[in-house]
Amino acid sequence: MIPPDGSPLASVPAWHSLTLAAAIQKLQTDPDRGLTTQQVIQRQREYGPNELITSSGRSSWQVLLDQFRNVMLLMLIAVAAISATLDLQEGEFPKDALAILLIVGLNGGLGYLQESRAEKALAALKKLASPTVRVERDGLWQEVPASQLVPGDRVLLEAGVQIPADGRLAEAVNLQVREAALTGEATPVTKQADCVLPPDIELGERRNMAFMGTEVIQGRGILLVTATGMNTELGKVAKLLQTVENEPTPLQRRMSQLGNVLVSGSLALVALVVGIGLLQARSMAPFTSLLETSLSMAVAVVPEGLPAVITVTLAIGTQRMVRRHALIRRLPAVETLGSVTTICSDKTGTLT
Repeated sequence: MIPPDGSPLASVPAWHSLTLAAAIQKLQTDPDRGLTTQQVIQRQREYGPNELITSSGRSSWQVLLDQFRNVMLLMLIAVAAISATLDLQEGEFPKDALAILLIVGLNGGLGYLQESRAEKALAALKKLASPTVRVERDGLWQEVPASQLVPGDRVLLEAGVQIPADGRLAEAVNLQVREAALTGEATPVTKQADCVLPPDIELGERRNMAFMGTEVIQGRGILLVTATGMNTELGKVAKLLQTVENEPTPLQRRMSQLGNVLVSGSLALVALVVGIGLLQARSMAPFTSLLETSLSMAVAVVPEGLPAVITVTLAIGTQRMVRRHALIRRLPAVETLGSVTTICSDKTGTLT
């Protein structure tokens, strides 16, 4: 939630350029007792929960429908429907249609089972990622969920704690923080509470600040929360990530190209066979038999087993990644990882 214009925090240009006394005054908090209960309730209404807003996961129906976006599978489903209609009109059992639908169903079922498991695992991980923090309110230190933090809270930082929000340091005793999540640098940063820095200094040089998602390596300190949720530096990164569009993987592009060629060729073959047959017969009498023949030829052109083989292969790769404790949300991601040719990292090996 974006602070309204009337908020005391809306006009603050850079917290790291303020003295500690000025930051406390801007936050309207007691340096010895923290916020009062009434202030916390008011600010929770004003700023909302201290949570990163992420796009909701796919529902079971969305996961299932995503398995049938392949143009070849759509063509096979259409051929199966037409074949079943013709067989039923003639009073015959639609065995060809059932065989085609069995292959399509096998492909969709394998993909659905694998991706639905990944979605459930991600949902479970999100439920686990709700830590508690020690915060001073009404002069008492208490444990509260990190999602309930508001600007102005005084939070205790100790070794091993993941920092729950952005803030100005009020105290820092041998405090070192690993900020690799934001800066990419694995070397811990030594923090100082009593320094004042230029407004335009880089994020990684703000020694009097601590940021959401980073980790305390050693020492202790007290953090005055200045930003929560999507207003944090990590929240800004989350906003950028959510604007990135998903691009098809190299395998998906090749499959799409192959599918377009095969489907176009099949439809042209159907039209050609039916057209030539009608011209030779000079009547509509053999239309049904011509359509059945052309559909059989169209199905023969399309490799029905190809989507199933690809799905099974990707599922096997996903299971191997799971055994190595890597969670794959979508099957094509396995092939994307295999297409990596260059990895960019700094001299410490940190991926940036």
